[in-house]
Amino acid sequence: MSNDAPVLTSCLAPISKDGLDALIAAGKTNPAAIKTVKCRTVAEGRFRHLNFIRDLPPHIVDEPPTLLGDDTAPNPSEALLAALGSCLAVGIHANAVANGVVVRSLALDLEADINITSVWGTGDTTPKPVGFDAIRVAVSFDADAPKETLDALIAHAQKWSPVANTISKPVALSVTRTEKAES
Repeated sequence: MSNDAPVLTSCLAPISKDGLDALIAAGKTNPAAIKTVKCRTVAEGRFRHLNFIRDLPPHIVDEPPTLLGDDTAPNPSEALLAALGSCLAVGIHANAVANGVVVRSLALDLEADINITSVWGTGDTTPKPVGFDAIRVAVSFDADAPKETLDALIAHAQKWSPVANTISKPVALSVTRTEKAES
């Protein structure tokens, strides 16, 4: 297999090994590089929001009917799980390709428990944990590698996942008011 040939999988689109190697080299050339990621969230009505990222169509976030939403999209907490699952999956897949491991299937099941009785601070405001106390991720994949290698891929992806690290470590958060909201 030539170095520029994609690593083929049966269910995932191929990833170019040369492209991955170039991305790795670029990171090593400038290890202090910082990229600012942006999202503009615009309330559309009720609890449905449009999230504008790059030049992509809006990513919709909504609430289920039990939380007075229209149930047209994941709610914010579910979107957080989706972001974590996708980030871990990218890391597992990229590291499998980098190590010559062929992945035929990859799925992550994520779940977390959340107390919703405070109703976003408008309801029961008795001191209690707000947000997830724990997130559980179960990874299953079929790949040409021993169990130890697959476990190492998962651990490595968790260690280097930007989303996992953002969730698991304290991060500065600043929420300020600007003048008029523009749509």
